[in-house]
Amino acid sequence: MQHLIQEASDIQINDFIDRAFREDVGEGDHTSLACIPADHRTKARLLVKSTCVLAGVELAERIFRKVDDTVKLDIFMPDGTAVKYGDVAFIVECNSRALLQAERLVLNSMQRMSGIATLSREFVDKIEGTSVQLLDTRKTTPLLRFLEKWAVRIGGATNYRFGLYDWIMVKDNHLDACGGIMQAIKSVADYQQKNGLELGFTIETRNLDEVREVMAYGKGIVTQIMLDNFSLDMTKEAVALIGNQFSTEASGGVNLDTVRPIAETGVDYISVGALTHSYHSKDLSLKVMK
Repeated sequence: MQHLIQEASDIQINDFIDRAFREDVGEGDHTSLACIPADHRTKARLLVKSTCVLAGVELAERIFRKVDDTVKLDIFMPDGTAVKYGDVAFIVECNSRALLQAERLVLNSMQRMSGIATLSREFVDKIEGTSVQLLDTRKTTPLLRFLEKWAVRIGGATNYRFGLYDWIMVKDNHLDACGGIMQAIKSVADYQQKNGLELGFTIETRNLDEVREVMAYGKGIVTQIMLDNFSLDMTKEAVALIGNQFSTEASGGVNLDTVRPIAETGVDYISVGALTHSYHSKDLSLKVMK
């Protein structure tokens, strides 16, 4: 099964940068306007202050070019590089006022993206040697999803759906609201046919009986069966039962200690909300070179 991987578009990036500057700069950076000459240029280095997987370098370049199209950027460590304290990721030279205006947006973005990329890499490393793909979720910061999912990809994990519009996922609340698994599958099949859609379709199951029900009614309709909060033994049994008829996804309470045992049950995918809601921002700083 092919999961959607959506690259951050120029429109998304430019809109994000514009909105961020409107929020932070407003009518003007009065501090820099007051004390920095208009034609002054400055060189600064991006200093790494914690071990991490670096993310957001490409975005940083876009931010700097937005405020000064004459910027010179020497990148030593691109996105996805494993870095340590004291490393210099890049050196930037541009108009001093522009540099100071962009500094916080660059650091805020890179620190958070690097945190997500680092956690994603840690999870990916835990399942090395298995055939399992690690998926993110929609548990992201509103309006910053494209940045956070970008960081997930940099860390080596895979993007699942980007929103409610590109993948059908029937979960417990849908099942309870619409009348159960059989009705949900029939309704989704009818909806897709009526609207000329061929979206992937994941359905959540809470026990082996529900797995059997999906298998009975979902052939040719359901893409993936989610095994939600199954024990390891139940997951193994479900995987054996399903075989190659549907893709399988383990979900619920996955952490760095449990992800390897889950992967070894034979599931195809493991979805991990923690990638984008339980990361720790990494310490980076932008230091002017005197």
